[in-house]
Amino acid sequence: MADKPGFPEILSLGNTGYGDELLWGAVMTLNIALFAYGIGLSIGIVGAICKLHGSKLTRSILNGYTTLVRAVPELILILLLYYAGTAALNALLASLGYGAFAINGFMAAVIVLGFVQGAYSTEVLRAAIMAIPVGQLEAARSFGMSPWMEFRRITLPAMLPFALPGLANLWLICTKDTVLIAVVGYTELALATRQAAGNTKMYFTFFMVAGAIYLLISLLSQKGFNWLEARVRRGQRVQV
Repeated sequence: MADKPGFPEILSLGNTGYGDELLWGAVMTLNIALFAYGIGLSIGIVGAICKLHGSKLTRSILNGYTTLVRAVPELILILLLYYAGTAALNALLASLGYGAFAINGFMAAVIVLGFVQGAYSTEVLRAAIMAIPVGQLEAARSFGMSPWMEFRRITLPAMLPFALPGLANLWLICTKDTVLIAVVGYTELALATRQAAGNTKMYFTFFMVAGAIYLLISLLSQKGFNWLEARVRRGQRVQV
C-alpha cells in the first residue's frame, strides 16, 4: 500500500503537488482585491466630495447608494450581476443588433466588490474631509485656490491621516471578500483550496494553509499601511 504523501509533497510545485495552484489562487485573489479597491477608492473620492458639496438630488442619490449597498450582502450582488446582469446586458445588446456578451467571474468580482467598496469608501472619506479644521479650507479659498488645487494641496494631505485607518480596514475586508467569487466558479485562493482539499481529502491541511496565506497577506498589508500612515503623519503630534 502506497504511503500517504507528506506535507512537503502536497504543497510542492508542479504535477506532484498543489503549491502552484494555491500560489496562482493567491495571485488572482490579490488581483481582484487591487482592482476592486482601486475602483472603490475612485468612487469614494467622487462620492465623498459630491455628498459634501453636491446638490440636494445628488446627495439623496448617494445616500440611497451607500445605504443600499451597505445593507445588501456582497454575495447577493455578485449573483445578481453574474446571472441577471448578464441576461439584461445580452437582451440590450440583442435589441441593438449586437452579439451576446458573457461576464466572467473576474469581471463580476472586480465590478461588484469595487461597487461595494465605493459605498464604504465614500463614508470613510467624507468623515475624513469633515475632520479637517475648517480654517484650513477657508484659508485656501482666501488665497484664491481653484477647487482642484485646494483638494490637491490642502484637502488630500489633511484628510489622509484621518482616512488611512478606515481605508486599511476596507482593504483587508476586500481581500477576504474575494472568497465570495468562488460561487460563480472563478478560481481564486478559496476555490483552489477547496479543489485541492477535495482531491486529496486533506481538508484540514489545505484550509490551514489557505488561512496562513490570508494571514500573511493581512500582516504585510498592515505593515504597509502603518508605514504609509507614519509617513503622512510626519511632524504631527501623536496622542497616546
